[in-house]
Amino acid sequence: MAATAPTGTLLIVERAHRGGVESQFSDELYFARALHTLGGGLDVLLRGAAAGYAVVPESPPRPPRFTPHGSLPAADPRRSLHGLIADGAGVWVEERDLRALGPRAPGRVLPGVRVAGADTQAPEWGSYHRVWFF
Repeated sequence: MAATAPTGTLLIVERAHRGGVESQFSDELYFARALHTLGGGLDVLLRGAAAGYAVVPESPPRPPRFTPHGSLPAADPRRSLHGLIADGAGVWVEERDLRALGPRAPGRVLPGVRVAGADTQAPEWGSYHRVWFF
């Protein structure tokens, strides 16, 4: 992504968090969506274990059971990614980290997520006012 002047914020997410009861309604990408909406724009680069957020699971994850009466909803970073993309945020995932998730992972990238690798350039850090790590 080339820009003529620095703009907005680049958010680099490197760690994946499974979530828990205390974060069942909010994950770091849900928070990023709020920053995008309120802060005048945000792009996201997924690296490391967080690359898994950009991959459609082969089977839907089962919600954790915490009570004898049923299960509680868990945080869903993929839902937050869909929202960020719908709101106009740019979302990239690093190809090398995607490949580390298995040979089929690159073919299961969520629609709207761009793969940054040898053929596709990742966002240029210098084209942003701020670069934050989550």
